[in-house]
Amino acid sequence: MATVEANAKTGKNVTVGLIQTAVSDDIDANLKNIITKIEYAVKKGAQILCLQELYNARYFPQEEHGDAKKYAETIPGRSTMVFCELAKKYDVVIIVPLFEQTSDGRFFNSVVVIDADGKLFETYRKVHVPQDPLFYEQNYFELGNLGYRVYDTVYAKIAVLICYDQWFPEAARICTLMGADILFYPTAIGYIKGHISTDGDWQDAWQTVQRGHAIVNGVHVVAVNRVGGEGELEFWGGSFVCDAFGSVLAKAGNGEETLITQVDLSFNRRVRDGWGFLKNRRPDTYESLSEK
Repeated sequence: MATVEANAKTGKNVTVGLIQTAVSDDIDANLKNIITKIEYAVKKGAQILCLQELYNARYFPQEEHGDAKKYAETIPGRSTMVFCELAKKYDVVIIVPLFEQTSDGRFFNSVVVIDADGKLFETYRKVHVPQDPLFYEQNYFELGNLGYRVYDTVYAKIAVLICYDQWFPEAARICTLMGADILFYPTAIGYIKGHISTDGDWQDAWQTVQRGHAIVNGVHVVAVNRVGGEGELEFWGGSFVCDAFGSVLAKAGNGEETLITQVDLSFNRRVRDGWGFLKNRRPDTYESLSEK
């Protein structure tokens, strides 16, 4: 893969909006709540808005076997119709993670990116899909089959990776090499109620690994997580933005919140030039990464 090229948009400030919410079984109420928060974020100057993973669905994969079809939708579909109109009306980019059902009846954990003119970019489907107790996602979602995407929006070149993707450095590096200036990670992650981890603080590890992606790639990172208790899980929120050297610029609490933050994309180039993590790569030594 070719080394990353300078982004023509780099050097401008961009305002991002992170919308973290609790989710109920009432799909219409969830959507109304999101629309209200988008309109608030627009008034506060947000230009790129990101919703959380499966924004309009309870986290159904915590059940090993269940019927989640009521949450599924096509692309284009009900969500894209609403958010395309909002994006065009307010001249904003909107990132919409949803439960996708294809025309041939397959299901994916997907994300739609809508540019400020209301037009849809190509869909991204979650590449890394977990299969663990209370996170039985492979029972519901097929593995993403469309590869990684970088979206050349009116405000910035961005990539969107979904939740479990955030633990894999290869995904972040590939998207950086494809030209991304900001990595967005819509997420649904939390603690298991009553469980005491012997590994350490899960939330701290979650934030740390994403800050690491920012540093080694010279990109800004935006993570958007849900909140509230659902079944056996307590989602911790903690949505945050960090700059290209991993410094946290803003962080949300553990309740519903709309976080608005301005980022300076010129800092990406400063980090990349100063530390040389991209220009000093040795792709000729990395063949074993693709071995199974």
